[in-house]
Amino acid sequence: MKEVIETTAQAGGAAGVEAGNSVGNNAGNSVGGKQSDTTRPATGAALAAALFAPRSVALIGASSDIAKNTARPMRFMRKHGYGGSLYPINATRAEVLGEKAYPSLAAVPGPVDHAFVMVPGSQVEAALAQCAASGVKVVTVFSDGFAETGEAGMAAQQALVRKAAEAGVRLVGPNSIGVVNVAAGAVLSVNAVFEMDELHAGPISLVSQSGSMLGALLSRGAARGLGFAKLASVGNESDVGVGELVDLLVDDAETGVILLFLETIRDAAVLGPALRRARAAGKPVITYKLGRSAQGEALAQSHTGALAGNDAAVDAFLRKHGVMRVEMLETLFEAAPLAQRYGSRVPALARPPRVAVVTTTGGGAATVVDRLGLSGIEAVAPPDAFIAHMAARGVRIRQTPIIDLTLAATSAQYKDLVEQLLQSDWCDAVLCVAGSSAQFHPELAVRPIVEAAGSGAGKPLLAFLAPEAAASLRVLQAAGVAAFRTPEACADALAQLFQAARAPADSGDAPAPQAWPRGLPLAGDLSEYEAAQVFAALGVPIAPLALVPAGEAHHGIPYPVVAKICSRDILHKTDVGGVRVGVRDTRELEQAGAAILASVARAAPAARLDGILVQRMEDKLLELMLGYRDDPLVGPVVMLGAGGIAAELHADVSLRPAPVTREEAVEMIGEVRSTALVRGFRGLPRGDMDALADAIVRFSRLAALHEVRVREAEINPLFVRADGVVGVDCVVRLAEADAQDAQDARH
Repeated sequence: MKEVIETTAQAGGAAGVEAGNSVGNNAGNSVGGKQSDTTRPATGAALAAALFAPRSVALIGASSDIAKNTARPMRFMRKHGYGGSLYPINATRAEVLGEKAYPSLAAVPGPVDHAFVMVPGSQVEAALAQCAASGVKVVTVFSDGFAETGEAGMAAQQALVRKAAEAGVRLVGPNSIGVVNVAAGAVLSVNAVFEMDELHAGPISLVSQSGSMLGALLSRGAARGLGFAKLASVGNESDVGVGELVDLLVDDAETGVILLFLETIRDAAVLGPALRRARAAGKPVITYKLGRSAQGEALAQSHTGALAGNDAAVDAFLRKHGVMRVEMLETLFEAAPLAQRYGSRVPALARPPRVAVVTTTGGGAATVVDRLGLSGIEAVAPPDAFIAHMAARGVRIRQTPIIDLTLAATSAQYKDLVEQLLQSDWCDAVLCVAGSSAQFHPELAVRPIVEAAGSGAGKPLLAFLAPEAAASLRVLQAAGVAAFRTPEACADALAQLFQAARAPADSGDAPAPQAWPRGLPLAGDLSEYEAAQVFAALGVPIAPLALVPAGEAHHGIPYPVVAKICSRDILHKTDVGGVRVGVRDTRELEQAGAAILASVARAAPAARLDGILVQRMEDKLLELMLGYRDDPLVGPVVMLGAGGIAAELHADVSLRPAPVTREEAVEMIGEVRSTALVRGFRGLPRGDMDALADAIVRFSRLAALHEVRVREAEINPLFVRADGVVGVDCVVRLAEADAQDAQDARH
């Protein structure tokens, strides 16, 4: 619970009148009126300056009681050396913590760049009006009681955002624990972590959707000797969000690596381009995101929904943009030196990465090697030529995946071996594992690693310390060598470093808009006949088909055929007995049609029926599935997976944000294990992989349709043949009209 805050409400009449006058006179002129240049919301460099480097700060609701949260920002700013103007706003006090206080913003003698609001939620709107009247550029709202509390709180938050936008004020929060510029001592936060005597400045910036984790991560990182540049808690993310903050940090000269603690993704359309800019600028982004389990996910009732869950879609989104998504919280900050030093230099490997492991503790090294194997990284033994090369230099090693130097080498020889490994061409990274000597003799255990790291080689070098060895950790961190306390974090960081390097380069070219076929509905579920027309218009091969009215049997499809019910109300036809295969002639088609209609009448009596769909029987080498989903967190994703009715049982899938490139389509094919059966496995017939890649690319262009929004789509199965691919069963589900209108309004 937040402590009781001294506010204008506690002061009674005079303060209330003064606040009301400011809102009525000044703010009223800008709110709801035509914006002038001075009321345009700050963006880019102007926003960054007001947010992280304000020349003046107002602390609205600052308390004189040092026991309260609301006294902390004042103390923290003074303690850590903020050099700008600081204005505590307190209607009942002439001074706060020994400094002059002001009853309202209107009484402040100079301009204010950034206001930190700590009044109760019911009074935030009045505080915002004061900020608007005084020309404040950014308002960070610590106060809670908004969207996190339910519908009424959400309505209050939306009203706050509207009024801020009308007045040209940018909002951070509500429910934000604050923003910090470490080097400048600008600590606009109530987080108790800033009680620490000294803040260590460095290249790491952190954006967190959890206020408490902001302090926890800073504390943990500082204990490892890591320094920070900027920190921001987005709170409810009503205006300034994670994506915009990442974009600002890309241009921040003090930021070298960006860490994200995410609970969800609210602004994928902004975050995606920001992540691409970060990658192009050589600023790695490392993310820890909650939500890997399936609990709480609301999935659509289809194969695509079950297989392309929210977290799988988020994972694909982050991979596409070169983000290192780590499994362990500790890895989030421990991986920062590794990513900053080598992130832009690691090659995109088409094979599993190979790492040379040097150790003075065989058991400790084995724990990392085992974990590396789970991450697809191979610990490789040195080749004969390298063994001979080192023997000539006086260092004898064996041809094993772990190069064990226990009691066999001097410090100088250890350093020489690591330097030679860094210059070799048979491994992609070098991992040094230190044993008990790291705890008591850092000069012996880690000094050779530090010295080798300064040799200038660009190959990743990292260390795992098996014992608890704080002194050695500090020595390594001070030298910029990534050091890890657990084998899991070490392997996770290295695997993600190489994974991020494989992200596709940003071409900057948006796909051409795709036209919607004339005559088809613009909302709701399509029938299979209509869905097939959509895919055909995109260039995806679909088996020839014809729609036959109930009671008729005339069509132009050669026998044998498949007969299927056609209805916008029935997406999964086998569930209602709506499919008959192997129909050989007109008589059998009449019988099949009658049986299908009778079965559907029993299973789905309310369904609207268009007739019987007749489709040519197709041969195949393999059944796959193409799926598409407009994910609520990251937007359109396309999926390739094992096909047929057992698709959900196999969970053999690959996902990418849509639309995909040809290169991404080829990667997807390689990631689906089932495709090995048609890629030359044990002499089996080969399928047409070029045609499959083309079909994936064309199918993914559902994301480029400009007249409708496709909510979900499937081709299941998609038959892979020796001479092409062909879709057999088609589903398209469009957003309802009101949802489409809402999307159009947002864009």
